Amino acid sequence: MAEEAKPAQADTPPSPAAIAAPLDEPRFHSETGVAARVARLAGPVLADLGYRLVRVRLTAGDGPVLQIMAERPDGAMSVDDCEKASLALSPVLDLEDPLSAPYRLEMSSPGIDRPLVRVSDVQRAIGHEARIETHTLLYGRKRFRGWIEGVEGEGQQAVVALRRMDARGDEEADVRLPVAEIDEARLVLTEALIREALRSGKAKLEEAAEEADGEEIPRRGPGRFARKKPAESPRPKRK
Repeated sequence: MAEEAKPAQADTPPSPAAIAAPLDEPRFHSETGVAARVARLAGPVLADLGYRLVRVRLTAGDGPVLQIMAERPDGAMSVDDCEKASLALSPVLDLEDPLSAPYRLEMSSPGIDRPLVRVSDVQRAIGHEARIETHTLLYGRKRFRGWIEGVEGEGQQAVVALRRMDARGDEEADVRLPVAEIDEARLVLTEALIREALRSGKAKLEEAAEEADGEEIPRRGPGRFARKKPAESPRPKRK
């Protein structure tokens, strides 16, 4: 069986930094139940701090965990940002008390294999692999996996062009998915996505160095995705 190759892109995808993403850009993803109530409370608080709500999720394990995912309009979210947002949200959630049981609040950034909840997220993801689930049947199914090839339109009228990698012989490889029909979408963690994240991080460090007017900026190493040289095991001595 021939190995499936990624289709060539006709145009170079726009740089993530070049894509305008206003603070008040609406999401096409929406929560339900308690998570929806928390989202309505958290959105304005985060906006006042210059952040955008990405997603709210309530999970149950040893105890309920309320995960609130947020970011700056450029997609960045540092540990300090998360701490700042958590301190601002905690008193609001304590006052409104959206959960009847005790819970743990967890603030986080979207991460590399991030959820796609706004049109600008999808635009930044052009050329990368994604998993998408829809509310209703489209092309005879609700789950799709493939490369995002483009986005047409704006807001709830936007349509995502996807080149499927999970299409069977009798199915269409190129599909068009209206964002209004998308229930959940997220990037797949691939080597190409990791490389782009590393390049983006390096570019931001260089920009910070220029803005610092000659001050030395500490630089981090390649991180946990770097390939490490395997340690050589000692050879046994001959008897």
